Amino acid sequence: MTTAHPIANIKIQHNSQGNREIFCPVRNKYVALTPEEWVRQNYLLYLHNTLSYPFELIQVEGKISLNGMTRRCDIVVYDTQVRPLIIIECKKETVSLTQRVIDQASRYNIVLKVPYLCITNGPQQICCQVDSANQALINIPSLPPYNKKS
Repeated sequence: MTTAHPIANIKIQHNSQGNREIFCPVRNKYVALTPEEWVRQNYLLYLHNTLSYPFELIQVEGKISLNGMTRRCDIVVYDTQVRPLIIIECKKETVSLTQRVIDQASRYNIVLKVPYLCITNGPQQICCQVDSANQALINIPSLPPYNKKS
């Protein structure tokens, strides 16, 4: 487990009902500021500002169908051929990164078949490379930076 990125400079506002909202650069709108959304928005900025992934190749809360049920992936990063590349599962800071959280991301991967999985609660992250041939996850220190050729 490694320590995740530092907290980024994020836009926050109060809506007309007085509730706090945070700006999502992927969805290009303000959304309700929940503890999990705080982690998600910080990780999106880490992906973009530190690892250089274009926002255009990132999907937030994308729907997938798994065993006849609709599920939502927190973050899916795509390559330039629009093939799924990374699944990122975000939890609020107080949630421990347990095998259960890894299993959740792994279930999503039954559908998306990505080469990388990541779970984060903000201060901590676990990143894995998927070894499909051996049906295993290999811990890696961090996600790879964006490669324009992929």
